[in-house]
Amino acid sequence: MEKTPAKNLPKSHVTLTHPDRIYWPDEGVTKEGLANYYAQVWRFMEPYVVNRPLALLRLPDGIEGHQRFFQKHAWKGMNENIEQITDPKDRGGEKLLRIADFDGLVALVQSAVLEIHPWGATTDDWEKPDMITMDLDPGGEVAWDNIIAAAGEIKERLEAEGLAAFVKTSGGKGLHVVTPLKPKAGWGEVKAFAKRLADTMAAESPNRYIVKATKSERTGKIFIDYLRNGRGNTAVAAYSTRARAGAAVSMPLEWSELTADIGPAHFTIDNTPPRLEALPHDPWDGFFAAAKPLEKKKKR
Repeated sequence: MEKTPAKNLPKSHVTLTHPDRIYWPDEGVTKEGLANYYAQVWRFMEPYVVNRPLALLRLPDGIEGHQRFFQKHAWKGMNENIEQITDPKDRGGEKLLRIADFDGLVALVQSAVLEIHPWGATTDDWEKPDMITMDLDPGGEVAWDNIIAAAGEIKERLEAEGLAAFVKTSGGKGLHVVTPLKPKAGWGEVKAFAKRLADTMAAESPNRYIVKATKSERTGKIFIDYLRNGRGNTAVAAYSTRARAGAAVSMPLEWSELTADIGPAHFTIDNTPPRLEALPHDPWDGFFAAAKPLEKKKKR
């Protein structure tokens, strides 16, 4: 991965040790290459990762190594730019993690964090989510066009509720439809809304959708994972890399870009920076400005 000139890119005070350590062997992506990628996307990524409790996937030897740690708490030698914070509902428990700035993100890179999974709420208001994530996870033999259609159906249903809908690739197999919220409703209410949406789709189209996590029942169907919306649950961040072959990233899209020409792992560390440079504006421009409060379901 070639270095991009440092013009207008954020600079970090975090020192990368062993910058040539390979994280993605087939793509030749090093620790330094990953930090360089995040410098280029930081202005787009920042609001989706700062001041949020994080779950982190660390692979110190890269994606082909044997060490793989999914961590929500501190580890030995953790950089001080990764902050430890007390969960207000678990004051006696282990502290959770967050970052506050670009130094924090580079500290994650230094610690071999290859996937970043934030909560759907900030630490300014732990109990009031500011987004809903509907994760479309296809089973075997599901065509990409069907996943696109499912995302479009969720969009229509959300808009019928007066909510905005944005879409991103997962960097894996599926798509995430993400709704910004005014942080008014609590976790229980938000999760119940997401469950109701998933249940309705599965009930109306049982041959297309499933809401059970049982993998044996997913063949030919799309699992609508609404469980991302519970307290303490997470979804991969916009622009985060994925710890798998190909060095794919979770890429925000405009709805018009969601076509058969791309796939869920189409966007990578290499092609994302030039994509963003070529766009006239942020693909999720106006995300938080579109936030509305989740209205309580009226009883009939």
